[in-house]
Amino acid sequence: MTSATASTKASEWTVAPEYRAEQEFDAYSTEEHATWAELWRRRMPELRKTAGRAWLQGAELIGLDAERIPDLYEVNRRLDGLTGWNAVPVSGFIPAADFFRALSARRFPTTVKVRAADSIDYTPEPDIFHDVFGHVPLHAETTFANFLQRFGHIASMAKTEEETTMMARLFWFTVEFGLIREDGETKIYGSGLISSAGDAKQALGAECDRRPFDLEAVLNQPFEIDHFQTILFVVESFEQLEEAVEAMERRLENRV
Repeated sequence: MTSATASTKASEWTVAPEYRAEQEFDAYSTEEHATWAELWRRRMPELRKTAGRAWLQGAELIGLDAERIPDLYEVNRRLDGLTGWNAVPVSGFIPAADFFRALSARRFPTTVKVRAADSIDYTPEPDIFHDVFGHVPLHAETTFANFLQRFGHIASMAKTEEETTMMARLFWFTVEFGLIREDGETKIYGSGLISSAGDAKQALGAECDRRPFDLEAVLNQPFEIDHFQTILFVVESFEQLEEAVEAMERRLENRV
């Protein structure tokens, strides 16, 4: 089966057609594959020491390759059989409501372009390295996969600015910048930490206030996206994330 056929299958999801894209895998240039390989080279040696087990195992299970950009057909062929999740190609940022609906359907919106070689250290827009390398390996882990789907469903229930802010904070301090305790050590699992050496160094360094995960504390903690994070939260297991979304669901269902 070709990549084009595969991406069509993966695009059968709940976002508006204008945000969909196709991954034309054979159109990636040698330079673009080289950019992926350089990003991999910069991150993987450190991640083997600092990333949580679930991410490391997931990267292997979905078949990420050190030398080439992932073919989403191959990724989804593995991932679908594990947890029912698929990475689906999009053109860039999509509206929050569409994003949450996609998550609730076990579809993860994925940018298929790779950052330019001259922006290899930082790109303000999403790219396939952040989206697939950073996010998708965790979708192979059953508990996290269930949490993320439940999160998407509950986030879709948010009706007020306050509720939307609470869900954004929960996403930020878990999916994007989450930490986990394993064997007495603090490890990283959030995609913003996995894909960025600078953010990961900050998160594990002396200047970051690492606090035990507490839902109320997370919901009341503002964040800014344009600098390193100085406060992060550490879960003991992904079961805490499931408990958090269950509590959020009760909160939204019982609102006046």
